[in-house]
Amino acid sequence: MATEKNSNGYEGLLPLCLRWLKPIFAKLSNKAVKLATMTKKLAKDDSRRVVHAFKVGLAISLVSLLYYFKALYDGFGTSTMWAIVTVIVVDEFSVGGTLGRGLNRVMATLLAGGLGFGAHYLASLGGDTGRPIILAFFVFLLASISTFTRFFPKIKARYDYGMLIFILTFCMVSLSGYRDDEIAKLALSRILTILIGCCFTLFVCIFVRPVWAGTDLHCLVANNIQSLALFFQGFGAEFFRLSQEEVSKDDMQKYRTILNSKSNEESLTNLARWEPRHGKFRYRHPWKQYLKIGSLNRECAYRLELLNGYLKTNQFQMPSQQIHGPFKEECMKICSESSRGLRELALALRKMVLPLTAKSHIEKAKVAAEDLKSHLEEWRFEEVNNAMEIVQVVSLASLLFDTICCIEKIVDSVQELASMAGFKAVEVQSSVAPEQQMDLQDQDQYSLQPSHGAAVLLAHHAITIDEQSPC
Repeated sequence: MATEKNSNGYEGLLPLCLRWLKPIFAKLSNKAVKLATMTKKLAKDDSRRVVHAFKVGLAISLVSLLYYFKALYDGFGTSTMWAIVTVIVVDEFSVGGTLGRGLNRVMATLLAGGLGFGAHYLASLGGDTGRPIILAFFVFLLASISTFTRFFPKIKARYDYGMLIFILTFCMVSLSGYRDDEIAKLALSRILTILIGCCFTLFVCIFVRPVWAGTDLHCLVANNIQSLALFFQGFGAEFFRLSQEEVSKDDMQKYRTILNSKSNEESLTNLARWEPRHGKFRYRHPWKQYLKIGSLNRECAYRLELLNGYLKTNQFQMPSQQIHGPFKEECMKICSESSRGLRELALALRKMVLPLTAKSHIEKAKVAAEDLKSHLEEWRFEEVNNAMEIVQVVSLASLLFDTICCIEKIVDSVQELASMAGFKAVEVQSSVAPEQQMDLQDQDQYSLQPSHGAAVLLAHHAITIDEQSPC
């Protein structure tokens, strides 16, 4: 049999090959399962990725019709391929990204094409001998200037792609004219196909499930403020080892995502500035103000990282009963009022309304911090058994006070954004019973009716929102 050893003591060829291939098939199977799991996770994390993939396929399919119809292909010739290339390189995930790259490509193509014509005309005045020298000089000059211009920060942020296309188009138009006498027809056909590709791309990107970078930026900043509130909500109970847990430990650690959010915020801001008016975002919306708020959020997150160190290392020794009561009471009040103020601020930012009562909660937190400060001044080292207790209490109190000052700056920045963007000043109605106001800790409890024209609860008050939230 094939599975038995032959007379010389060697296995047959088929069993040997199967034994060699079996671990290879097992590895391939494991990799296929991992790939399927990763694909499912990517699609589940953000379903817009799947939609974007179909949108790119749709745009390329539509622009490829230029190849299928003979009349269109005869009009543009081989330049038809530039329309497909344009769709591939211009189509981005968000409307701002697509519009920015599209405008960069069109404007750079038009400018470089015009300069290419000019260089070709000036070079023709030099005759057969001077023509290549003049063309080489113009290519060297414009390529060098354009490349150096890309190092300017503002140019790099918004027009880097346009500068690359400018260099490429200028070289192609000016150098192609050296061997091709029909340079005008060649340049015109390429410009038209590029315009057609951009139009197809923008049409699909804007009218088929659009993704707005401005909305993503707005929601990102609001969610970051909410993450700061979650930490304060759970810090008091976790620090004083209380039995009830107002928020899970995973939610308390969400603030860490803020520490690495700078590049994402800057990228979304640059893309949002390209976008037209959409939803509640008007023309000339103050997108740069979000960078200021994001910077303050990171400053606050760094301070929360220090506060979190007290929970992780258990380095803080609980004060003696002599100072434990006042210390616990004031710290719990600071955490509670800070959490409420940040929650109201995040919710007001999501709904794009003026944060009416967030400032009052932060003021209450500052009063509690001042009371704690006065208590610390009243205590004496000789009255406490262990002087190290006072040192630890003072360090934590100082860190809390510094954090409150940072939160106050965040509130001021959001109020400045609300003023610049024209957020609505809604009428406040104190329609909530006092005993119910203290129970509103979860975000879902703030929204009473999520439908159009819903009554949205901001802490102690109910306000009426006429339009849906962008987040």
